[in-house]
Amino acid sequence: MKKNTLFACITGIIFFASCSSTRITSSWREPDKQVVINQLNKVLVVAMFNNETNRHKAEDQMAGYLGGKGVVSYSYLDANFNKNNEDALRNKIKADGFDAAVTMRLIDVDKEQTYTPGNMQSYPIYYRNFSGYYYRSWSYYSTPGYYSTTKTYNIEVNVYSIKEDKIIWSGLTETTNPDGVNKLTEEVASVVFNKMIEEGFISK
Repeated sequence: MKKNTLFACITGIIFFASCSSTRITSSWREPDKQVVINQLNKVLVVAMFNNETNRHKAEDQMAGYLGGKGVVSYSYLDANFNKNNEDALRNKIKADGFDAAVTMRLIDVDKEQTYTPGNMQSYPIYYRNFSGYYYRSWSYYSTPGYYSTTKTYNIEVNVYSIKEDKIIWSGLTETTNPDGVNKLTEEVASVVFNKMIEEGFISK
């Protein structure tokens, strides 16, 4: 199998006992491509979230998994850099010695609202007279129903070879009701890393 000196995506990651709310719905890798962890040089980490705070949190967390070799895009590609110039971006990351880039992009958030009905019971209808019958037949007690919303986050993770200037791995993940951005990126990173190991894309 052909080996490539690139390391892509999320090394040194902490494995979690369970990531039950996150799953990979699809993935693709370049045939016969394999990356070697200990030959990692420098990886650009990019999180594409609309909320700037969430973007910073996600990039910081992903970079932390890379053992000091991850570089966050929010500081590397600052406000002074023209992000609309594709050639300038390509030349910059090559000149600065990057050999890979990892992107995490929020594609969509699906919201599904469900209603759980309460329990309603009538009072007993035992009676001795009309007033007792009328009162007990029309009176009732109940436990109110409630609405709940399920949020499903669809995230795309891509790995790029900077030297070869092409994508070498891609995956789509689905996470249900994550407990904040940190938990979301933790779970996505964990299942993606495990998938890469399973596929033989990453060699230790």
